[in-house]
Amino acid sequence: MADSRINTTQPHTARIWNYWLGGKDNYPVDQAAGDQIRTLHPGIGAYALADRQFLGRAVSHLVTECGIRQFLDIGTGLPTADNTHEVAQRIAPETRVVYVDNDPLVLTHARALLTSTPEGRTDYLDEDLRNVDTILEHAARTLDLDQPVALMLLGVVIFIDDDSEAYGIVRRLLDALPAGSHLVLSHTITSPEMPDVDEAVAFWNENGTPKLTQRTPDQVARFFEGLELLEPGVVSCNRWRTEPAAGVEDVAMFGGVGIKR
Repeated sequence: MADSRINTTQPHTARIWNYWLGGKDNYPVDQAAGDQIRTLHPGIGAYALADRQFLGRAVSHLVTECGIRQFLDIGTGLPTADNTHEVAQRIAPETRVVYVDNDPLVLTHARALLTSTPEGRTDYLDEDLRNVDTILEHAARTLDLDQPVALMLLGVVIFIDDDSEAYGIVRRLLDALPAGSHLVLSHTITSPEMPDVDEAVAFWNENGTPKLTQRTPDQVARFFEGLELLEPGVVSCNRWRTEPAAGVEDVAMFGGVGIKR
């Protein structure tokens, strides 16, 4: 039975992101909006790819170098190649992952996120980022919250427009996790060097759902206050622990990884 919350007449962020990544879980209205945004800002499609590759590098690093075996991935998005559990369990099959999203289309595809190795485990929760207590209660059924957890917040805090609420949500989640836990976060930025990004976001907020909030790189870095930021800090996602490449331009999706001591 189709989820009555799925609106195929209005473009939706997760489906446009899926379209830019070459997926098939989108509708003509999403494709039209995605093309219009790409007209306003031709490089926008690279953001989705940069964010996905940032996820892969961050997860690989946390599993390989930091010994992380538990992930709480909030704002999962539509399943694509190399989801968090796939990247992690290729390295450490015993890894456990809890996915959280409140997009009804993601829910309909959640079975693709539950293809765990026999040694590990995955779970999915249909819940809003704002409901921190519910998320933590559910996550504790799969994860041991007395052991380090990687909190994944990729491109999701952008949907919380109030700064104090956004920072407060991240802090509450981190406060519930023990020392040795990590925060992996990415966020759309606003910058004088990228004026066409602001125009594209304005178009989106007039036509799509949910609305997006841009923050400056310094405001994104504030999400990591109290944590020890891993090198190279909060940077364009396509520059986080990649080999320097000539001619590569920053994308307006910045991210970083921090550890709770």
